[in-house]
Amino acid sequence: MALTKSWLVLSLLVYSCAFLVGCVLMGFEMLGSRYLFPYFGGGIGTWASLISTVLCALAIGYFAGSSIVARHPSPRTIAVSIVIAAAYLAGVPAAADPVMSRILSAIGDGAWATLLASTALLLVPLTLLGTFSPIAVSLLARKADDAGRVAGLVYGVSTIGNVVGTLLTTFTLIPTIGSRAITYIFAVVLAACAAALFLPSPKQLS
Repeated sequence: MALTKSWLVLSLLVYSCAFLVGCVLMGFEMLGSRYLFPYFGGGIGTWASLISTVLCALAIGYFAGSSIVARHPSPRTIAVSIVIAAAYLAGVPAAADPVMSRILSAIGDGAWATLLASTALLLVPLTLLGTFSPIAVSLLARKADDAGRVAGLVYGVSTIGNVVGTLLTTFTLIPTIGSRAITYIFAVVLAACAAALFLPSPKQLS
C-alpha cells in the first residue's frame, strides 16, 4: 500500500508528538518531587508515591486509550486528551500549595498523605497523556501486519522522550528556572501538540 504525502505528514506529526508527550510526562514526574518536597520531604517514600502514581496513571491511560480506539480513533481524539492535560498543568502552579497544605494539615505527612498528594498532582494529566500511545498505534497501523512494528516505534519514540524529559528537567531546567515556570512551559508544549493534532483532516486516515 503506497504511502501518500498526507499520510507521511500525519505519521511525522504523531511521532513528533509522541516524543514531546513522553518528554513532558517524565519531566513532570521529576518536577512533582519539587512540589511535594516542602510538605512531604524528598525521601524514598515520596519517590515511591510519585513512581506508583505515574505507573497507575499510565495503566489507566493505556486501558482507556485501548477502549477509545474502538470508538473514536482520530488525531483530534488524542488532541482533546492532550489539551485537557495542558489545562490541568497550567492550573498546577496556583493550586499546588493550597492543596498540599490542606492534605498536610488534614492527614499529616505519612505514606497515605504522600500518595494522596502525588495523586492530586499527577494522576489526571498523566492518565490523559497515557491514552496517547494506544490511539496513535491504531491511527498509524494501516493493516494488521503493521501493528507490531508501529507499536514498537510509537512506544520506542515515547520512551526516548521520557529519557530526554527526565534528564533535561533534572539537570537543565530545574537548576535554571523555577518549578512553576517549567510547569507552564510543559503546558505550552502540550497545547502546541494538541493544536497540531487538530489540523489533520479525517480524510487522511482513509
